[in-house]
Amino acid sequence: MDNQLNNAPCGFLTLSEEGIILSINQTLSTMLSNRSEKFKGLHINSILVKSAQIFFQFYFFPLLKLEGHIEELYSTLLSENGEEIPVLINAVTRNNSSNSTIDCIIIPIRKRNELEHKLLQAKKTAEEAYVAKHHALDELKQVYETLEAKQEELLELYNLNQKYKIETKKELELARKIQETPLTEPIYQDDIKIDSFYQASKELSGDIYGFYQIDDNRYGIIILDVMGHGISSALITMSLHSLFRRIILRGFSTDMVMKELDNHLNTLFKNNEEARHYCTSIYLIVDTNKREIHYTNAGHPPAIWQQQDGEQFYLHATNPPIGTFEGLTFKSNMIKYEIGGYLLLYTDGVADPLGDNHLGPLIKANQFKPFTVMKNLIIDSLNPNTSYHKSDDQCFVLAELS
Repeated sequence: MDNQLNNAPCGFLTLSEEGIILSINQTLSTMLSNRSEKFKGLHINSILVKSAQIFFQFYFFPLLKLEGHIEELYSTLLSENGEEIPVLINAVTRNNSSNSTIDCIIIPIRKRNELEHKLLQAKKTAEEAYVAKHHALDELKQVYETLEAKQEELLELYNLNQKYKIETKKELELARKIQETPLTEPIYQDDIKIDSFYQASKELSGDIYGFYQIDDNRYGIIILDVMGHGISSALITMSLHSLFRRIILRGFSTDMVMKELDNHLNTLFKNNEEARHYCTSIYLIVDTNKREIHYTNAGHPPAIWQQQDGEQFYLHATNPPIGTFEGLTFKSNMIKYEIGGYLLLYTDGVADPLGDNHLGPLIKANQFKPFTVMKNLIIDSLNPNTSYHKSDDQCFVLAELS
């Protein structure tokens, strides 16, 4: 690194694709209270606070891969002496002949906190001067002049924060579009129809589903609900989606699919227990030739199978949620079915508006209605005219076996 860049008035570092620090300038090393040689070869997590480590893992690196650059990202570094340093980060991916690297410009923004503190102090001084009435007029005037100046600085900070809010909203909207992109299209075959409904409680959702035709006679249907809502849950669902789509299309058994998803979550949080998320899920394979439904339910609300003769079955959980702890084994179950029935998989947000017991009676009372009518009846039941506040994501998959 040349001397001019090494002593630039801002931090600079180069990362590998895996987040390993390849180089760091003296400015950033001084900011972190240590020598630059000490940081080389360490992971970026070594200079981040815990919340920033999660953000980098699930947002920073995926967005870099998607767009190739990031501008004005707010984060927090952790110095050698334990000081938390608020910074803005600009980053860009450099594609070399053999590999790719990430160049980062890091600008400390301690000044914002200092200005806010000074403003509060100026206001306190002005109030004391007014109450005590012992200060001279010129001193009081000077205090108000100081307050006015600090208010102008605060206005500038407010405008900057508004800019951050707008940019964050745009980034959340982009993430929402990315999350919705992988959701599968409806399947309409002679012997099976599958469709879905999906609505997030916030910009991003912790629910995700998928259904795929494995071969001429077998169809895989899965639905998952990651603990919590918002960005962290949504990033985990995106991580799980690419995995379950691949293993489902390879025809893995239902218990093996759950085991692979469980291994993935445990590996993801192996070195960061504080960030651990668990996930409830149910996965089914419908064999339209043998008329069999094989399923594994990992802590998820029971799927409902409504036969044409009126009999109803609940596919209850017989396994704990995935990602709970390592070494889990999963059991699969199977039921036979007769044609002409409905199969419903759903998340907590679908059952909550009217209680856990409204879905079964709703399907049973309308079991001879056409497929699209049945789907709309379930959707209408999710919008009751009550004081219920929707705080959970809503997602269901409906299948008709004909």
